[in-house]
Order: sequence, then structure tokens, then C-alpha cells
Amino acid sequence: MGCIQCGLGGTYRAGGDIDAAAKAAKQRDNEAKKAAKAKATKAAPGHYTDKGTRKFQANGPIEWSKVFQRAAGGNEADQLYRLDLERLSTMAAEAGVDLLQVQPTHIRRWVAQMHGAGRSGRGIALILSGWRGFYTWLGREGRIQSNPVQGVRAPKVAKPLPKALGVDEAVQLAEHEATQDDPWLEARDAAMVELLYGCGLRVGELTGLDVVPSDGALKDGRGWVDLQAAEVQVQGKGSKRRTVPLGRAAMQALEHWLALRSQVAGMLNAPTPGTSSQSLALFPGRHGTRLTAQSVWQRLKRRSLQAGLATPVHPHMLRHSFASHVLQSSGDLRAVQELLGHANITTTQVYTRLDFQHLAKAYDAAHPRAKRKN
Repeated sequence: MGCIQCGLGGTYRAGGDIDAAAKAAKQRDNEAKKAAKAKATKAAPGHYTDKGTRKFQANGPIEWSKVFQRAAGGNEADQLYRLDLERLSTMAAEAGVDLLQVQPTHIRRWVAQMHGAGRSGRGIALILSGWRGFYTWLGREGRIQSNPVQGVRAPKVAKPLPKALGVDEAVQLAEHEATQDDPWLEARDAAMVELLYGCGLRVGELTGLDVVPSDGALKDGRGWVDLQAAEVQVQGKGSKRRTVPLGRAAMQALEHWLALRSQVAGMLNAPTPGTSSQSLALFPGRHGTRLTAQSVWQRLKRRSLQAGLATPVHPHMLRHSFASHVLQSSGDLRAVQELLGHANITTTQVYTRLDFQHLAKAYDAAHPRAKRKN
């Protein structure tokens, strides 16, 4: 190839540049083809490899065990997929149906069998995920027209009941005194327990409390205590404000704590221009900063173990205990909803299950017809 004069006085070596451009274009085409092929043979959930595909496409009867073995890798997750596929193969064989002929009715029947045998909804959901990926792969290989697992759902997983203390345990924790701690530290922690259990506050609501109301607190979404009105103002989820009454025990604990709060450096009892909102925190730490949720968790866990409780207590457990005990005493679900600040009554209804559980235990222990014969 010769050289071609260009208009700017330079030369253009046609042969070399054209060859280079052609090679680059060919390389791009090859890379695009490889990417498309990799996408087409990409393993579905269940990690089906091209080796498994080649074995599957061989003529003659399908040896599913070998397909499953090739489909799984060496790690634990892959082996679990293989076991789930072997379970599918066994169920299909017991039902007298080929794996390629499985229908949604079969999948639903097998789900019911597994659930009836005691497998949890969460475990069934994981098994269905593997089966769904397997049939997705079969569809991509052109062996089936539709995925029989698509649209089949596992049984609903029952929501666990909130963990709540019994009345005696809650009182034991509330009345515990950590005499080995500094007096101001003991007074602060006792007041926190009374507010968490006596008012059903969330830990974030507790740490966000100020010692007095202020425009800054209202603007920034913080709450405060009002001892004269015997109530707590908090801002909960969704910036929703609510008022919670203070009980006698909580009032006494707060009064005792407020008398010692000034021992913490930098604490104020009224808003002062130029000072940080930290100085108004109802529950400060040693360094005069507002306690964090993690600090409250740690202090409460420590206190519950010191009080002799078998289970370490966390702040939300006291909120659950508050709701459960109020409902047991009053039976007023709507009032509990308002006290907790729940937007929807269905969120509060979980405590009716706790209440029924309490009644059922009392019935089993006391009613003569409930006592079983040996």
C-alpha cells in the first residue's frame, strides 16, 4: 500500500492504518460474541455450568444424578443446591412423573408435604429458589415451555412473638440498685429503666430527651420531660409526636436523677444562647455528651445481669414488656396503640398474642380441666 497525501500536508499510510482498524473491529466483534455466549450460558441460581449443559444435551436418557453433580461446585452452598435438586428428583420419582413433565400442581403438593413434615416456611422458600433456578435453566436449554415453580410460594413464615419480661422480672430489674456504681451513675441508669419500662419509649426516643422544653428541641425533633404535668413529650417514627404519662415510680426516679445530674460537667437546666443542645440532654455520659443508643444497650444489659435476670435485657424488650403488661391489666388495645405511638393498630395486635399466651399459661396451671392425667 502506498501513501496518500492529506490536505494538511501530512501523509496517511493507508495499508497500515486500515489493517489496524480492521484488526480492532474484528477483535471487538469476537469480544461481543464471547460476551453474548457467556450471557446465554450463564448459570441460573443453582450454578449450572457449561459442562452440565453439554452432558445434558447428549443423546439418550438423561442421567440426572450426573447433571446435578456437575451443576454443583465444591463449596457448601453449591452442595446444598445439589441436595435440593436430588430431593426434587426423589419426589418426582415417587409421584411417577419425569422432571421435564413436572407441573405447578406437583410443586404445590410437594411444598405441602414438606410443610406437613415440619420444614419451616423459610427453609421451603430456599428449596423453591433452587428449583426455580433449575427450571429456568431447563427453559433456556429449550427442554421445557414454562417454569412449574414460577408463582409457587412457600408458606408464610410466622412472625416471632416479641420478647417480653414477666411482671416479676420487670419489677426485679426496676428495683435493682447497683451500689457499686457512682451514685449519679446509678441514679441515671435507674431513671432510664423506669422510662423505658414505665413509658414504653424507644431507645432513640429516650436518648433524644431534653431536660426542659425548647424551640430548638421542637425544631430538631427532640423530646423532653415535664415533671409538673407528669408527662413525657417524644417524637417517634415518621416525625409523629405523642405525649406519654409519667407514673409515680418514674417521677421519683427522675427527681432523684435530676438532683444529681448537675455533677456531670457542662449540664444546663435551661436553654442558653451559644451553648450546644448536648448541655440539655436528660441522660448524658461521663463527658457531658448525650448518651448513644449503643451505650444504653450496654448499660441495660449489664444492669439486668447484675439484677439476676436469666436473659440479658435490651431496651426494646422493656418496651414490649410495657405494652404486654398494660394490655394484660386493661385490655384496651387502642390505648396501648396510642401510648406506643403505632400508626396502625395491626402493629399493636401482636401483643394480644402475648396476652393470650399469658392467659393460656394461667389456665393450664390453675384450671382443673387443664391438668393432664399421667
